[in-house]
Amino acid sequence: MAVPRLLYRSLVHGILLAMVLAGAGQTAEPEVADKAAELAATGDAAEKDRKKPLRIPEPTDKPIVTDHAITLGGTTLEYRAETGMLPLLSEEGTPRAGVFYVAYTAKPAADPATRPVMFCFNGGPGAASVWLHLGGLGPRRAKVNDDGTLPPPPFGLVDNAHTLLHAADLVFIDPVATGYSRPAKDQRADQFFGAAADISAVADFIRLWTTRARRWRSPKYLCGESYGVFRAAGLARRLQDEHGMFLNGLVLVSGLVDFQTIQPGPSNDLPFSTFLPGFTAVAAHHGKLAADLRADLPAALAEARAFAAGEYATALFAGASLPAERRTAVARQLARLTGLPEKLILDHDLRVDPGLFQEKLLADEGLICGRFDGRITGRDGSAAGSRPGFDPSFTAALGPLSSAMNAYAREELGYESDLPYKVLAGVGPWPYQQNAYANTADDLADAMHENPHLRVLVLVGLCDLAVPCDAMRHSVDHLRLDRALRDNITFAEYTSGHMMYLNLPDLARMEADLARFVSPP
Repeated sequence: MAVPRLLYRSLVHGILLAMVLAGAGQTAEPEVADKAAELAATGDAAEKDRKKPLRIPEPTDKPIVTDHAITLGGTTLEYRAETGMLPLLSEEGTPRAGVFYVAYTAKPAADPATRPVMFCFNGGPGAASVWLHLGGLGPRRAKVNDDGTLPPPPFGLVDNAHTLLHAADLVFIDPVATGYSRPAKDQRADQFFGAAADISAVADFIRLWTTRARRWRSPKYLCGESYGVFRAAGLARRLQDEHGMFLNGLVLVSGLVDFQTIQPGPSNDLPFSTFLPGFTAVAAHHGKLAADLRADLPAALAEARAFAAGEYATALFAGASLPAERRTAVARQLARLTGLPEKLILDHDLRVDPGLFQEKLLADEGLICGRFDGRITGRDGSAAGSRPGFDPSFTAALGPLSSAMNAYAREELGYESDLPYKVLAGVGPWPYQQNAYANTADDLADAMHENPHLRVLVLVGLCDLAVPCDAMRHSVDHLRLDRALRDNITFAEYTSGHMMYLNLPDLARMEADLARFVSPP
């Protein structure tokens, strides 16, 4: 770590002063003199280093290749990591941007015709792939507490006993402006921002990586999380239509394909229904429901879903025309299913949003619930009555993942860059479809119609208060999809939240679910 020049001068001055005080004209102790010279030289070297230009990787740089091994269930798995930049090319073949990636391939190399490869990315928009990479899928994992809560810093990095690498090769992609990915010289980053531009850029990366790695014959899968689900649905169609690349499967983690399912509006009450089962799961975890609901969570969720799709949806549709006695009855049932006071629900016109729920569920204990994982709590210093000032489930992941990636890239993968690794990058404004809710549901349906072999695995966390587990259920139920293809879609529910892989029991289940999904039938 570089030490400021003034500090070095002070250290050297202090040693020299000690020599003078020990006796004028006397010879200094050899180790003291050596230390003074060492500090002075180090200070000069640090000053020279600071004057060097930053090491900014070029899109055309060759990747760094390193070999590693991990023990999984008593068996050693050897693998190769390839870390570097891949260029996004213009029509003339010149680089428009460099996209940072880490690709893992098992050793010895298997027949490309049988070895699956999975392309993984997160969402945001503006999130790097470190969440999936060092959170759950890669061979190394940021160390968090087994339940996903924050350990004390400094944070560690451990082998991931539940990596998917034993079943598929893995490629983690950081879209432009995230991670170390940057636009090329004289190129603007915002040309890659927006629903369509982002899908096009990631598709270009996948095509070029597949070509260079000679993996066109491999079974190919996409794994996207959060906004990455929205991206993956669009990519499936884009890869088919633009590049003739037909995929074997999509893994959709804690995401959505239709923003109407999570963003309420003057004539859109749907999100209040899709969030309700998640409120029930979180309230049950914290012991805020009646004993009968706490005793049988599946039954409680079934009751919440039936109410959300039935009486609750009807009441919201009625709006101001809902009779007072019906309003009171609905509020009473909502109180039963959320653990919130009936009066609070009436004061908010039966419309409980995630921020209100996070703030009020545990207010009598001085706690707030996490947004990404309602099981995780924290103490918030915001004024009473305001929405939570931070998300304890987000900060529980941010520190360990950011620390792990910054250490891992340079120290273990050998990739050196002086640029900051942007776990989350500012990518606004992000253009969506205008005058409509952003939606890639039709892209998903079209891709499945054109490729009836495309299978979809949807992973949802019951305690996710950012993208509720029932948002994707609603979208899948309303896909413009032939009934003969509906069996191609399966769901897996986990007890934790958005990043279910940070909860160790859920990570073990997730590995098993994914391994089955990518295994040959």
